[in-house]
Amino acid sequence: MGDIIVQKYGGSSVATTEKIITIAKRLIERKKTNPKIVVVVSAMGDTTDDYISLAKEITDTPDKRELDVLMSTGEMISASLLAMSLKSMGCDAISYNAYQLDIQTSGTHGKSLIDDIDVSKIEKSLDEGKIVVVTGFQGLDDIGDITTLGRGGSDTSAVALAVKLNGKCEIYTDVDGIYFTDPRKFKDAKKLEEIEYEEMLELASLGAQVMHSRSIELAQKYQIELYVGLSCSDIKGTYIRGMKNMKLEDKVITGLATSDDDVAITIDIDEEKIVDLFESIANENISMDMISQTAPINSSNITVSFTIPKEDLVKAKEIVSKYVLKNKIIIDENITKLSLVGLGMKHTSGVASKVFNILRKNGIKVKLITTSEIRITCAINSKDTHAAVQGIAREFNI
Repeated sequence: MGDIIVQKYGGSSVATTEKIITIAKRLIERKKTNPKIVVVVSAMGDTTDDYISLAKEITDTPDKRELDVLMSTGEMISASLLAMSLKSMGCDAISYNAYQLDIQTSGTHGKSLIDDIDVSKIEKSLDEGKIVVVTGFQGLDDIGDITTLGRGGSDTSAVALAVKLNGKCEIYTDVDGIYFTDPRKFKDAKKLEEIEYEEMLELASLGAQVMHSRSIELAQKYQIELYVGLSCSDIKGTYIRGMKNMKLEDKVITGLATSDDDVAITIDIDEEKIVDLFESIANENISMDMISQTAPINSSNITVSFTIPKEDLVKAKEIVSKYVLKNKIIIDENITKLSLVGLGMKHTSGVASKVFNILRKNGIKVKLITTSEIRITCAINSKDTHAAVQGIAREFNI
């Protein structure tokens, strides 16, 4: 009865005023059993993308500080509309934004990290019987400028609030839980009843778009159990929790993520310059992945391949051009990162060879590969993605 419930609703869940009104009605019902509710909202529908498009009508490279100011307004609209809806139905409510709560962040504009949140106003409002609605995705840096947390940042806002309020966290979205792979891309995907933090973190960081990876890290660090479910539905969702609360199953692979958001770059470079190149890319906050390097033969020249987010390609090419030999840069935008994740890989041999055999049987070429204790990631041609997922699902009976 005394637990604080932190709910988060994504953009698709608050895309229209009708949906916001429906959420308000369900919140009023929920308040009968859980009197203390905090709601974190994203911007309505595709508002954030629309704002980015508007900015790019002005300039191809909008100032990041001003872009954050623009994008932060979307969540303020959602929060105020939900609070209005609740009040119109006779339920006391109040909305708060980053300025009002002093949501402290650090890092760069567009990719900030939450450092702390002053929850005193929230606690006071909850004690007064109000439902508290908070803008997700945003914070303030140390000079008081508005910042945003990057894609899916409202998830992180919700988990951070659950940590600070010692509450439970529920993430509501447009899918009814977490699936073996994206059900919007693959209709035969099966839903998971539960998934361990580490597995979900891998899937989220590899392109599974149900949860933001930083929110999973935060939940794992503070052992906040997460529930992911469909907005305004009674269909059972998925729990993300620690190993001690999991059922003991001997499943080798839990999930599979696909991402079309990366591009592969291959260059010839002097081996002695490789560290400088990687440092230059890191200094621009560009994330590199799937790094592959050949050994030098009869010289210090080597060939290096790596992937980066497509959105960083222009800046990365500018950096790479300073180090590349003979101006030879190969850009491959036709790749999908296919990642298999499962704690069962730690104690099961032969998983990688089985995956390679499946891909070979289906005539699928592996361009790059990286592995960890619980993950195998392959870069393949985008056109082969569906065949790869179906083949793997069939072979591992998932």
